[in-house]
Amino acid sequence: MDKCNAELVVKSNRDAMPKKNRHIDLSDQKLPGLLLRLAIPSVIGLSINASQQALNAIFVGSLGAQAIAAVSMTMPLIVLPAAVGEGIGVGTASFISRHLGAGNALEASRGASTALALAAPIGVIMTIALLVTLRSIFVALRASQTILPIALDYATILLLGSTLMLLNIVSGFIVRAEGNTRFSMWTMLSAFILNAVLDPIFIFLLSWGVRGAAIATLISQAAAMSLYIVYFTKWPGTVLVGISQVSLRVDRIRQLAFIGAPATMTSILSALGGMFLYGAAAPFGDEFIAAVGIAVRILTIGALPIIGFCIGSQAVLGFGWGARDFTRVLKVAKIMLSVTVALSLVYSAAVMVFVRPLVGLFSDNKGVTDIAVSTCIAFHLFFGLYGIQSFATTMLQSLGRARLSAVVSFARQGYLFIPSVLLLPFVLGFSGVLVSQAIAELGAGFIGLVVMFRQFAELRRRDRRRYTRSEKHL
Repeated sequence: MDKCNAELVVKSNRDAMPKKNRHIDLSDQKLPGLLLRLAIPSVIGLSINASQQALNAIFVGSLGAQAIAAVSMTMPLIVLPAAVGEGIGVGTASFISRHLGAGNALEASRGASTALALAAPIGVIMTIALLVTLRSIFVALRASQTILPIALDYATILLLGSTLMLLNIVSGFIVRAEGNTRFSMWTMLSAFILNAVLDPIFIFLLSWGVRGAAIATLISQAAAMSLYIVYFTKWPGTVLVGISQVSLRVDRIRQLAFIGAPATMTSILSALGGMFLYGAAAPFGDEFIAAVGIAVRILTIGALPIIGFCIGSQAVLGFGWGARDFTRVLKVAKIMLSVTVALSLVYSAAVMVFVRPLVGLFSDNKGVTDIAVSTCIAFHLFFGLYGIQSFATTMLQSLGRARLSAVVSFARQGYLFIPSVLLLPFVLGFSGVLVSQAIAELGAGFIGLVVMFRQFAELRRRDRRRYTRSEKHL
């Protein structure tokens, strides 16, 4: 939209902030429609992300069990910089939505700009640290001599673009937090299409193998970041991003870090859990690593749309909390819970029914397929509870409840999963690997359920007190 159509919101002793009506009004009272307008582009965007990962795995899987095993062992390492990006993004999105709800667009802009300014050097430092220790990490994970060189090639190229990936993640959270989830969706879709076109060219036509898959991903990340740069510089919205808005005040950075820390730690634990998972499968052979990798990809395909719905709806929760409208927060929370639980239950049932053809998309090796089928069933046995855990984590992040958010989010890939996957394979063999994921999924779901009921009760108490005070003033 042209600048002449923008409204200026002027506050005393504050800069003028452009506000664009092409962004969704977070104060809209028609909640189901508002949530759908915000969440559907986010769901589509993260579903595209899952499809991109699946597409890479399908192309790489045609190169053999060793190739898909190598790529699978690499993914937890790539998750580490993404974890930092997600943590910064979650903290920033919560910061933005709460300040927009309170009517302070200037502070929201400062938080967004500061987050991006911090993300770039953090990404560079992490990239250097991972590249220096890369071989040692794969050796510690017990990568076989057939897998090691392939994994090193793939990981080295992908890590060179990890700073871009980190900045993409943070930029996506900023855009969605100000209500423009569609742009984020189109950016992800563009990156996916580019990746899908380049994969077969680089992998097969140019005979670059897994290196080609990594280069295709790297180019698509660069393209996505280019689109975000254009968005921030040419089409500034309610939240302005620029060097002039960067403010390295300690209290502001603390707010961003405090809310985002649980999300970062959750993703780091997920990366560590993935390393331990593949490390536990490694003694049983390359086929077992490949099978676990396929099961994890299929699990991710189901998880990302649920996360997408929560991310898309998070701005409405945070906006309502910032406005102290607890009735609105409760209504939004109930809608989110219903949708996330329905999605997780339907996906879990679908995987159980169609598990063999799903696995067959990734590998035509009978040994890998048979192992992957049983692994998928075990991994999705209690996936129906994932919707509860994901919703509870998002709600707590939106309300600024960092500690409780950590309790819920650390369970699934942290304090429930890691001890299990380290101990049970020694007792139960490969079945111990499968049982570990089932225990973590079940336990995390129940923890999320308990915390969720407590938060609902607290929101009702706050709403009653607010209503009582309003009556007294009449």
